[in-house]
Amino acid sequence: MTDCIFCKILKGDIPSTNVFRDEQVTAFRDINPAAPTHILIVPNRHIDGVDTLANEDEPLIGHLVNVAGQIAVQEGIAEDGYRLIINTGANADQTILHIHVHLLGGARMKYPMG
Repeated sequence: MTDCIFCKILKGDIPSTNVFRDEQVTAFRDINPAAPTHILIVPNRHIDGVDTLANEDEPLIGHLVNVAGQIAVQEGIAEDGYRLIINTGANADQTILHIHVHLLGGARMKYPMG
């Protein structure tokens, strides 16, 4: 997808501050952070969102979550807690149609979600 900003970041056309990369996913710092630690974890291949996942994507999504946990430890936010968010669609404010996990931490979250 040529207009996808995350695909451009993954290709190196747009600079990012990467914190993790392997053959399946890349993680980089959000340029407009909503918390002291705000990292985006994205698959290296384009998938629009949760509603377009296929059965064969299950291991990839599990890997995204596993990597998020590893990064939380690496960033020193695991002990106090962190939040993982996947926005899907306009009402959830998904502004980039490339599935991604937001890893937020480093402070108490503003909106309790129980």
